[in-house]
Amino acid sequence: MKAISGTNLEQAKSHNRRVVIEAIRTNGPLSRAALARLTALSTQTVSNIVEELEGSKLLKAGTPQKAARGQPITPYSINPNGAYSVGLELERHHAVGVITDLSGSVRARIERAVDRPTPTEAIPILAGIAADLQTTFRFDRSRLLGVGIAMPGRYASEGVTSLSPVTLPGWQNFPVASELQRLVGVPVLIENDATAAAIGERLYGVARGLNSFVYLFLGGGIGAGMFLDGHLYKGSRNNAGEIGHMIAVPNGKLCPCGKRGCLDRYVSLGMAYKHLGIGDPDSCSLEELDAVIDHAGTSLDVWLDAAVEPMRQTIDFLELAFDPQTVVLGGSMPPSLLQRLALRLEPLHVPVNPTTERVIPRIMVGATGRDTAILGAAALPIFSETNPQFDVLQIPLS
Repeated sequence: MKAISGTNLEQAKSHNRRVVIEAIRTNGPLSRAALARLTALSTQTVSNIVEELEGSKLLKAGTPQKAARGQPITPYSINPNGAYSVGLELERHHAVGVITDLSGSVRARIERAVDRPTPTEAIPILAGIAADLQTTFRFDRSRLLGVGIAMPGRYASEGVTSLSPVTLPGWQNFPVASELQRLVGVPVLIENDATAAAIGERLYGVARGLNSFVYLFLGGGIGAGMFLDGHLYKGSRNNAGEIGHMIAVPNGKLCPCGKRGCLDRYVSLGMAYKHLGIGDPDSCSLEELDAVIDHAGTSLDVWLDAAVEPMRQTIDFLELAFDPQTVVLGGSMPPSLLQRLALRLEPLHVPVNPTTERVIPRIMVGATGRDTAILGAAALPIFSETNPQFDVLQIPLS
């Protein structure tokens, strides 16, 4: 028999603090009275939290505004300079780092060439990028929340690779988070690129303010990051979202996973580049890739024709299974290619309730472009610090 217990006062306080930050982040500047109405917290609780957050410089007070009656009201907003975060991304041929403020604005960026690095080679490089970012952009180091890193593959809760990423062999069971943390001296959080991108899109992109959406990360493979009812859904073993290996074409193309007809074999960036004759996209600038795509002609149509129906089926499945407000398309796929795919998907399969009025499109293209994963990585420490964590309010009894 399962039971749940309440939470202690400190956990509730931390949760309420996150709720207030989330309300302001989502809605913009709010007064204490407006915060109390939105959060269902008492006026005194909100006042205490606002004073604490203003004192720690996470919130800043705006100019008092005249009210219809009574005292002027003071709106509070997120203070961009209240906290900072480092984001790192490692792929086959490059390592990238950014430092962002609490609003998500990039304050510095560093990129270095690598060649399919092993953990022994990569960890010092990543630590060096994190250190150089803090020298390039000068700020109060006590306000650095931590480092986030996005990589392809799967990761256990302790930041250990549970499946070696196909693009970075040799990382099986390597403790990425702890090894990097030992060198950088601040907390390190790691996520697969799809989940990191979904977090970044919810904090700063088109999914801002949405409670339920699926983010489809279209890159070398295809993954999904999912927010359901305001919760980041990761599954029982932190491996939810591996939809690239969902069979989209029965008895279709053979996939390296051993199955036939996997979505990856039709829609992934690798398949697109194969049709377009692009051998090594990492050696091309975004402008060069866009030029190839713009002049691709028939070869682009061939790929789109092969990709569109498997994608329609996938979106239909996601809508039926999870009932999201929208499905966001993004990832490392060049924006011009992503836009073409999104346009070709229409018309989508008829929804179960076709007469239900929708105020949000069924398909949206992400706002953060090819930097989605690294901006999501930088968002990890901020998300951990500011996102309401409802699970702390219901703790299973052993």
